Amino acid sequence: MTIDLQIKINSDYRLKSFIRENPIWYKRLNRTRESFPYFVEEMKKNYKLTTEDKINKTIDNISMLQGFLDVLK
Repeated sequence: MTIDLQIKINSDYRLKSFIRENPIWYKRLNRTRESFPYFVEEMKKNYKLTTEDKINKTIDNISMLQGFLDVLK
């Protein structure tokens, strides 16, 4: 793995944690440096950091607040 990829991974605790949980990525990143964007995408899917996940979380929070307000009425 190149030095710049190591620096990128070590600078973000989520990337570092993900690569430790999924060691297959060590091999993939060693073989092809261009797979780094796929690595980041997989990390976001795994930790639910995609835009879709954020929207769903916001909708769930709004629904929960509506439920609380309905109970208070």
